[in-house]
Amino acid sequence: MRKMGSSYDVSKRDSTGESAPLKPRDRQLWRDLVAYWILGLCNNYGYVVMLSAAHDILAKFDENPHDEPNHEFKRECNYISTGAILLADIIPALCIKFSGPFLPFFVHIRVIVCCGLAAAGFLLVGYATVEWVAIVGVVCTSLASGLGELTFLAYSSKYNKNVVSTWSSGTGGAGIIGALSYAGLTNLGLDTTQTLLVMLIVPAAEAIAFWIILRHNHQAAAVTNGCDNPVTVSDSNSNFQNVQDSKHDSQEDVEKTQVSPYDEEDTPLIGFKQKIRYVPKMFKYMIPLTLVYLFEYFINQGLFELVYFPGIWLDHANQYRWLQVDYQIGVFISRSSVNIISFKRVWIMAVLQLINVVIFLFEVFYSFSPSIWLIFAFVFWEGLLGGGAYVNTFYRMSKELPPNRKAFAISITAVSDSVGIALAGLVAIPTHNAICRLPGGR
Repeated sequence: MRKMGSSYDVSKRDSTGESAPLKPRDRQLWRDLVAYWILGLCNNYGYVVMLSAAHDILAKFDENPHDEPNHEFKRECNYISTGAILLADIIPALCIKFSGPFLPFFVHIRVIVCCGLAAAGFLLVGYATVEWVAIVGVVCTSLASGLGELTFLAYSSKYNKNVVSTWSSGTGGAGIIGALSYAGLTNLGLDTTQTLLVMLIVPAAEAIAFWIILRHNHQAAAVTNGCDNPVTVSDSNSNFQNVQDSKHDSQEDVEKTQVSPYDEEDTPLIGFKQKIRYVPKMFKYMIPLTLVYLFEYFINQGLFELVYFPGIWLDHANQYRWLQVDYQIGVFISRSSVNIISFKRVWIMAVLQLINVVIFLFEVFYSFSPSIWLIFAFVFWEGLLGGGAYVNTFYRMSKELPPNRKAFAISITAVSDSVGIALAGLVAIPTHNAICRLPGGR
């Protein structure tokens, strides 16, 4: 090691005995990590708030004179299931996620649209006087969240692989902060409109994180052909770069380079047909994630509202809000833990989540739990499973996939959670109505 001015020339010996400089440490990496945490938080915040406010939004319009009470319901239920808000909150995002990977990747334009839609969603829901305006507001929020997730996850392929874990942690933080802020502000006496106006600070924070905190000028190549980039320089891609840049003196070394596993799999996907043919290879990531989200959101939007403990310190609406907060705490913890503990077999989480569905159905029908605290424990566990499935899926992909296909693969796999959530909403509505017509409850 030789001191040169105020820096050090750190080197090592290569196979030829010559000195080869080590890659310098990236002292500005923290900016990318922090920016992606904030982007994850802001991107999912509005989506979480709309689900937390679902009971209140529907109850608000149930009080209108044109809404006649439904005498068929034998339990304390909203006229419309909160699954209706779930569908409005996820189907637009699902459409964006299906089409986005095949569209040009103009990242700055996409982020402008995301911020604008998020702000519009808060305003429309806050000032809505009729149901359809509130639904349009929820749709705007959904579009912002779906486009943002698709864009930021694909863009993460240009950065250090650890931005995936900070993004996941941020989305988990959005859950707990979104649910907690809504429940807290309403408990302080703010109505729905005032609460949503306060939350307009979130789209502004998203813009600051992307254009001010995140670095954009250190990538070696620009994104081309949709979501694919020719060569991405990051720690996760260093093996590919070493293969391309190394100089081999012997013919044997050259042959080894030619049969590198990257040679066949790392060519960029060009055109619609190539991308469609590549999708089935992602099923091993997509199917378990879809099932986990199907089961957990069926619980959250189909059964949470039907789990009610009368006569305690929380009324029905507050029980729903704080169950959402409890769930999001579990999600946040698990999404932030991938660098401590990780799992390859995500399908196990799908099986465990199905067991949770059975437990909650028994609770709805037979009210076996002696205390709401037991329900809080089950909900927390449910959140741990959901967040763990999400972060471990994308973290595995960031490590296992070749660089030039990583962005498209992550973008298409990001559809999985939305498919599961949309299916959950479709199942939750008829399930809610059927259970509400049955006698029971506490």
